[in-house]
Amino acid sequence: MCGIVGVVARNAPLTMAKMEATIKDMTDRIVHRGPDACGWWGEDGTIGLGHRRLSIIDLSEHGRQPMLSPSGRYVIVFNGEIYNYKEIQTWLQSSAPELYSQLRGHSDTETMLAAIEQLGVYRAVHRFIGMFGFALYDRKDRKLHLVRDRMGEKPLYYAIGQQNEFLFGSELKALQAHPQFVKHVNRDAIGLYLQHCYIPAPYTIFQNCYKLLPGTILTYDTQSGAHEIQSYWTVEQAVQNGQGNTRGMSEQEAVKQLDALLRQSIRGQMVSDVPIGAFLSGGLDSSTIVSIMQAQSSQKVKTFTIGFHEEGYNEAVHAKEVARHLGTDHTELYVTPQEALDVIPKLPQLYDEPFSDSSQIPTYLVSELARKHVTVSLSGDGGDELFGGYKRYFITQDIWSKLNKVPAFGRVGASKIIHSIPVSTWNQLSRWWSPLRKRATTPGTAGDKMYRLAELMKDSNLNSRQFYRYMISHWKDHSIVIGSGALNTVFETVPNHVFSDFSNEMMYLDMISYLPDDILVKVDRAGMAVSLESRIPFLDHRIVEFAWQLPVNYKIKGGQGKWLLRQVLNQYVPETIMNRPKMGFSVPIGSWLRGPLREWAEHLLSESRLKQQGYLNPAPIRQRWKEHLEGKRNRQYDLWDVLMFQAWLEEQTK
Repeated sequence: MCGIVGVVARNAPLTMAKMEATIKDMTDRIVHRGPDACGWWGEDGTIGLGHRRLSIIDLSEHGRQPMLSPSGRYVIVFNGEIYNYKEIQTWLQSSAPELYSQLRGHSDTETMLAAIEQLGVYRAVHRFIGMFGFALYDRKDRKLHLVRDRMGEKPLYYAIGQQNEFLFGSELKALQAHPQFVKHVNRDAIGLYLQHCYIPAPYTIFQNCYKLLPGTILTYDTQSGAHEIQSYWTVEQAVQNGQGNTRGMSEQEAVKQLDALLRQSIRGQMVSDVPIGAFLSGGLDSSTIVSIMQAQSSQKVKTFTIGFHEEGYNEAVHAKEVARHLGTDHTELYVTPQEALDVIPKLPQLYDEPFSDSSQIPTYLVSELARKHVTVSLSGDGGDELFGGYKRYFITQDIWSKLNKVPAFGRVGASKIIHSIPVSTWNQLSRWWSPLRKRATTPGTAGDKMYRLAELMKDSNLNSRQFYRYMISHWKDHSIVIGSGALNTVFETVPNHVFSDFSNEMMYLDMISYLPDDILVKVDRAGMAVSLESRIPFLDHRIVEFAWQLPVNYKIKGGQGKWLLRQVLNQYVPETIMNRPKMGFSVPIGSWLRGPLREWAEHLLSESRLKQQGYLNPAPIRQRWKEHLEGKRNRQYDLWDVLMFQAWLEEQTK
């Protein structure tokens, strides 16, 4: 894992000394991504590439970057890992022996360059199995290629500077270090952020600055300044191919094939020249990863988990039970509320733009714990999106199927009735109806959920995709952002596929939005903050393609998600150990806001402060803050969104 940066100054070339200093300023901002070494390369004062190295494969000088191809035509700066680089070397040895003989070391970067030399970037990238964000400069054609992995595990940003400089980097903070970077806040992006708790790609918090989409190659012509973006792999195509070719295999065959694919993926991701371990929450996904790791390892796998003393937020006891059964070398740390709270001031620097998934806190803490023992850690992210694990899939489908049967006028009328009853009354009513429900409503939240349902029923033209977006959104009304407009996201731009099941549509939407823009951002920044490389075996594109070839009842069966994955895990861990409700990875933000975080929150949410900044409308924010403090409504998610924006804004003024 590393950090990369680059500059193309075609309109105002720099001296080589100035280019070197500029690249150094940018790479200095991301030392945490690569504390082991740094390097830069430049040519003609028009282009400069920079690299920070976290040594994982080939710790020798042969692995240093920027790296030139054998012929000297290509220069690369690379962030990530290519897990099948040894297979590519074998292919090179047979198909291009002269090129293979020029390899000096055994790094995946050098292997990539040789493959690109042989095939060109577009054909070579299809052979790469891994996670990556890299920049490749073609000195002959004078074109710069930015390439991001298929699922978006590794980040890559690009921007246009004040003098039309083309800038890129692994994190926004590297781009901000360039003197010509334009820090104009994108008000439209703030609206999206408050709705989703992250800023969806390709947008960022700044104007004229973008995230490169997963599975794409951006080609920038350094002579004309023109650029184009092409996809080399998409989830959409995997869905279309899979839905059109649903495998007619038995359940037993599906279990066997998934187990084989996971073993293949995990075996490749266990290759490392430095210590390696895994996060273990005790949940289904991480337990599956660790089980297969241990089954393929001659030594005890190092596993890590953090626990909380607060009831309802602690999975450490379950992780310990799984670790004991598998015989891993397990490390756990129980975190005090103060230790968790101490992470909050670091968040604006870690994420560079507003980001408010509160599981960012425990993710950082477990990464910090793991880094004391290993340099690489595998995680179980991606299992929910691939195999239907989120509770919201069941709840949303259940509600939608019922609402769809009610005429529009009936829904509008029901909405008015629900709103006529106070939230507190709904909460009281839930005390006697909850025990009767299959999935009981959490005490004190029934009123909020009923009011959310009422808001949904107001729209007589609602379709399934709009319904799902509403269900997962926080702030619904963009008018909270002063002077903002609407921006299109995948919910508007991606064609409406004919899905065999509404659950499949929700999984698809999450896979192209929530997964790369929330989950993978959270894992990457938390790990890189402590120089820990995180690897995610579920996101091997061969597993993704396989998952979309399965009928939905292999994923969701009997009101329970991840059915197929459970069958795989049952081969390694007794079902009795895993038979418990899904908890999630969260912290008690709601109670903290009424307690130890109250003074900090009040400072950031003060009416005078909001008015002076001029970005957010104070009235609805102050109203929700008051409701939350008085215990009338649970507004923790809405408030955390605003607080993380405010904290980010405060960091920008330092």
